Amino acid sequence: MVAVWQDKYQQTLAQLEALVHDQVVPALSYALFEGERVWTKEQGWAQLQPTREALQPGMFYDLASLTKVLATTPVIAWLVQEGQLRWDDPVQKYLPELKGQSVTLRELLTHTAAIEGYIPHRERLNQTELLTALLQTEQFGPNAKRNICYTDLGLIFAGLIAERVTGVPIQTLATRVLFTPLGLASELTFRPQPNETVPTAITAHRGLLRGEVHDPKAAVLKEHCGSAGLFGTLTGVLTYVRALITTNLNGLLTPASVAMMFSDQTALPGEHHRAMGWKLFTSRGTPRHLIASHTGFTGTFLLIDQQTKQGLIGLTNRVHPTGHNQAYLVRRDQLFATYLNEQARLE
Repeated sequence: MVAVWQDKYQQTLAQLEALVHDQVVPALSYALFEGERVWTKEQGWAQLQPTREALQPGMFYDLASLTKVLATTPVIAWLVQEGQLRWDDPVQKYLPELKGQSVTLRELLTHTAAIEGYIPHRERLNQTELLTALLQTEQFGPNAKRNICYTDLGLIFAGLIAERVTGVPIQTLATRVLFTPLGLASELTFRPQPNETVPTAITAHRGLLRGEVHDPKAAVLKEHCGSAGLFGTLTGVLTYVRALITTNLNGLLTPASVAMMFSDQTALPGEHHRAMGWKLFTSRGTPRHLIASHTGFTGTFLLIDQQTKQGLIGLTNRVHPTGHNQAYLVRRDQLFATYLNEQARLE
């Protein structure tokens, strides 16, 4: 099996290895899979500063915005299945504080809600103050439904809608509805043990972030945040993703719900389309079809092909220790292009 993977994905594997070898990222845990065949590897340094610490198998990464597609989006889909929400419900039905154009839950999850607004001194607000400011300052602008503008606010609002409907914070709800029934609560969690977690940035105000979410809004909103906050191991993310595309999360979701995460839900012109929660790429194979992807600020990424049951998962701490790493973003885009080309090859 190793020879097969090395042959088909030779350039992809080389670029993955180079991320650590060239010191673009301290640590990397990745998985390539095709159907039942899986290739995984974990390597590098969990921590560079203040002291070096080698990456250990099974450590947790701050998944950052992967929270949007691994937690919040499927929870919303589940609530739609349960009849508690509808995709085309007006957002203001549940969050009447929000002003501006009338948009729907669908537009929140496809990043077509044109959310606008600036909250001054946001970093000084406590949880209650930030929640109030988000609902009273942000609004839906005139470009709603006209174009795609990626923002974390859409999934924050979606999470707040889920909380208003159920009375349960979105992060608690995701654990109850998804991770516990899947048997993954020990691999996908919002409360990891710090010593089992790969550190992210060293910040001026919060120090070394280890077991604490990197995203500043998520750090304040805590269990009420649907855009970030989830931590996961490579095994946990891999198991979850494969369950999503093979068993509809072991039957927690319907085939129709999962299909909406892998098909265009915007009907906008051009080639940049969004599924529910996910960004879509066009495959390089024949016939062409759509492949779902998502990235996280901390250096995490997913490329998932539901149709062929293939995928690439990467977990890194690219923001350690400085918080900035533009070189990684260039390498990641190159890696995506290489993987899509090699993934499309016939054996």
